[in-house]
Amino acid sequence: MFFKPETTSPGSDAYAKAFNNNSLWRRSLAETDPELFESMGKGQSPQILWIGCADSRCPETTILGLNPGEIFCHRNIANILVNTDINSLSVIQYAVQYLKVKHIIICGHTSCGGIAAALGNKKLGLIDTWLMPLRSLRQENLSLLDSLDEVQRGLKLVELNVRAGVKVLLANPIVIDAMHERGLQVHGLIYNVGTGELRELDIEEDEDVVKSRVTAFKTED
Repeated sequence: MFFKPETTSPGSDAYAKAFNNNSLWRRSLAETDPELFESMGKGQSPQILWIGCADSRCPETTILGLNPGEIFCHRNIANILVNTDINSLSVIQYAVQYLKVKHIIICGHTSCGGIAAALGNKKLGLIDTWLMPLRSLRQENLSLLDSLDEVQRGLKLVELNVRAGVKVLLANPIVIDAMHERGLQVHGLIYNVGTGELRELDIEEDEDVVKSRVTAFKTED
């Protein structure tokens, strides 16, 4: 599964090295799993939808030690998930309804630039529009966040953002139906870029809340 790529040194052509690494990667993977590429050429059947940050330090397949074809993914700045973003909603619908994934993971990470930007007050242009949900989340939890030091404040907003994303998922009718009908599971994770460790958040709901959510979107036969 793993191979030793040609590293990029300062002043070298990053694109050329990356392109050349493709041959090394392909040969290495073909040796360890000769049927993998042929299998992928016939289609995909991932069991996991990963919703994560676009940060270069958070490649989902590498983090989870999996092969191509095992994860369907959607990534954006700060892994923001809102119910008005047609991009992420389309990914969720396709993954749940057509690929029939068994798990949805929304993953935040430490040292997130988007989180730092949301906690700051600098004007960033178009990025400010994207970060609006995250800044609203900051305002909703201002007292809590202001009581923490800078490092803990960032970590707490990372966690709050993941929990907010989980909440959006659990309110999505397509996700609700899949949870009710075939046991789809939703997970909230935080990845530590400094250690490589994943931490799972405790995502538990009151049983009455779960029942009311399912009932609200239940259709008549």
